[in-house]
Amino acid sequence: MPLGGTLAITAGATLLAFVVTFGIARWRKRYDTVDTFWGPGFAIVALVAAPLGDGSVALRLVTALLTTIWGVRLGVHLHLRNHKLPEDPRYVRMAESAGENPALKLFVRVYLVQAVVLWFVSLPVQFAMYGDTFGVTAWLGVALWLIGFGFETIGDEQLRRFKAGPDNKGKVLDSGLWRYTRHPNYFGDACVWWGLYLLACASWVGAATILSPIAMTYTLARGTGKPLLEKGLRRSRPGYATYVERTSGFFPLPPRRVTPR
Repeated sequence: MPLGGTLAITAGATLLAFVVTFGIARWRKRYDTVDTFWGPGFAIVALVAAPLGDGSVALRLVTALLTTIWGVRLGVHLHLRNHKLPEDPRYVRMAESAGENPALKLFVRVYLVQAVVLWFVSLPVQFAMYGDTFGVTAWLGVALWLIGFGFETIGDEQLRRFKAGPDNKGKVLDSGLWRYTRHPNYFGDACVWWGLYLLACASWVGAATILSPIAMTYTLARGTGKPLLEKGLRRSRPGYATYVERTSGFFPLPPRRVTPR
């Protein structure tokens, strides 16, 4: 199928998936269901696009496999982390301030917007389905994906175990990967998407999707990821300011020496 047809089909599949997710959220009475669906949404795009592309079979299979593994793991992780907790306060505040018909407004402002963002960020995955060969850039992409997936998975598990310790309430995790970056999971997420972008670079048209990993990295490091999270941590963790002084904000680096005050 021509690339334009695939893009149209994945756009429709993405919209339909978010409509279904919104219905599930209404049934659960939790609008933060959209967070759990974020990762699996990319898996859906990859699995829809893979059989429609006409590029290298190896490139299509690897791209779909890596995207699906990343997306499913993220979805399971977020579900296990959130399902026993109260709804994310951000969505509660949005619903309370939406006025009349809050469901419609949240669908447009959250679900529809995220559908567009997901489809745009997934463009490298879709374009990779039309690459001719599994060459050097593809191998580099797999290597970078593995690094990113490792950082994200290990970082999430280290944080889960730390939070499970009853003596760690109110404390700051500063060991393991968290000793070298304040957000190993976000750094890993960015690496995953730059890796998938390299898979798309099997063709020049795929290389033109560079804005997608840039948008994902910006969101994680400067947008709704790191800044919003750290704003809350500075208020709730007394030692977080000192942790910030000695620990890199995104890229893993050796801890800085902090002079006692």
